[in-house]
Amino acid sequence: EFVPSIMNNMLNPDAIFSNNEMSLSDIEIYGFDYDYTLVFYSKHLHTLIFNAARDLLINEHRYPAEIRKYDYDPNFAIRGLHYDVHRALLMKIDAFHYIQLGTVYRGLSVVPDEEVIAMYDGSHVPLEQMSDFYGKSSQGNTMKQFMDIFSLPEMTLLSCVNEYFLKNNIDYEPIHLYKDVKDSIRDVHIKGIMYRAIEADIEKYICYAEQTRAVLAKLADHGKKMFLITNSPSSFVDKGMKFIVGKDWRDLFDVVIVQAEKPNFFNDKRRPFRKVNERGVLLWDKIHKLQKGQIYKQGNLYEFLKLTGWRGSKVLYFGDHIYSDLADLTLKHGWRTGAIIPELRSEIKIMNTEKYIQTMTWLQTLTGLLEHMQVHRDPDSQMILEEWKKERKEMREMNRSFFNAQFGSLFRTDENPTYFLRRLSRFADIYMASLSCLLNYDPDYTFYPRRTPLQHELPGWSDQLCTGTFRIPFVQETVQIK
Repeated sequence: EFVPSIMNNMLNPDAIFSNNEMSLSDIEIYGFDYDYTLVFYSKHLHTLIFNAARDLLINEHRYPAEIRKYDYDPNFAIRGLHYDVHRALLMKIDAFHYIQLGTVYRGLSVVPDEEVIAMYDGSHVPLEQMSDFYGKSSQGNTMKQFMDIFSLPEMTLLSCVNEYFLKNNIDYEPIHLYKDVKDSIRDVHIKGIMYRAIEADIEKYICYAEQTRAVLAKLADHGKKMFLITNSPSSFVDKGMKFIVGKDWRDLFDVVIVQAEKPNFFNDKRRPFRKVNERGVLLWDKIHKLQKGQIYKQGNLYEFLKLTGWRGSKVLYFGDHIYSDLADLTLKHGWRTGAIIPELRSEIKIMNTEKYIQTMTWLQTLTGLLEHMQVHRDPDSQMILEEWKKERKEMREMNRSFFNAQFGSLFRTDENPTYFLRRLSRFADIYMASLSCLLNYDPDYTFYPRRTPLQHELPGWSDQLCTGTFRIPFVQETVQIK
């Protein structure tokens, strides 16, 4: 009975979703990251990064040549996963630091739940073992969180090399493996391997989108100032922007900053700006003003604020990396932030399918039945309850497979939000699949977060049709349980 009603209330994959109330009428200045914000890449790029890093492992770190038999699998990993550096385990963790059982992988094979529970003395990861503020494994932390879209080939390469060593009974140190893979992925960027490949075949690697220019033109037409802060190099950004926006792309931006080294850009007050001339040469002139049409390198946010006077909640900055792009801006500088989450569009399309809605409706019903009927302690009732628990577990696994066969949704574990979503909710005022979503909204539009009921509130304000009366703890039942 619920399914047809829910099917009439589909989510829009091109909508913008709000964590915090924000009116675009208050926004005077729009800032952008480059990679996976202004420009999107084709599936070929991750294969390129994987293959190049794999070759660096073999040629420079002396890893066995046999690892070349492993190819990049775009369907293996998702963003937001954690990697236990010491145990060489890739896993999904929820907002409360609990490992989602069934999503722990050693190499390319899932680790049995019993083994995970034995290793971690349960399924909880203590705070002191979690990654640092930016998701890195450092200062005694054993977990690294992969938040960057560019990290998908890194996770896959880590798993493939672990798989090779395990299958061939090769004794190895997981910490060394993690560092070598990390360094190889880094070198693909630092040594210019990725940049040169994209510039040589821009049509293969960059997804051309007229809507990027349309978004920028719309903002310019409404008198908004715009700036670009990216970690990518000058010539690479210039060629990409000429391809997706046009030769006059610089005319749309009031300030352009390349090789900013975010997140250090937001915290290090010592690095001055340097101007880049048309030939890509760094000039030595002291920068007294950030001029339109020019490209600047390095610098820091404190100098940026002094030179531009752009402060506080009138600035909205978009990026895809929740830590490096958004966290410092919202916590330390009071800017408004927008997260670009490309995976959002495909996940919403899955959530709009009838099969997914049927599965979720029945899963919620089973959960409500278990909660409502657990007060019955007779053997027959307990047998039925055990059957429901088994079915609920099967339905959860089915629900996970809708998104990613190994790790499920980017945003949810079984019932709880993922650790990824927890950070997204904290550091982004709004989030969307791409900048093109802005075209659907008036420049004075106000985003209001949905009021969803807290656990102790009645679900009268909720638009979730399948909550049902089973989800409300009745007074007499509470007494009975006591």
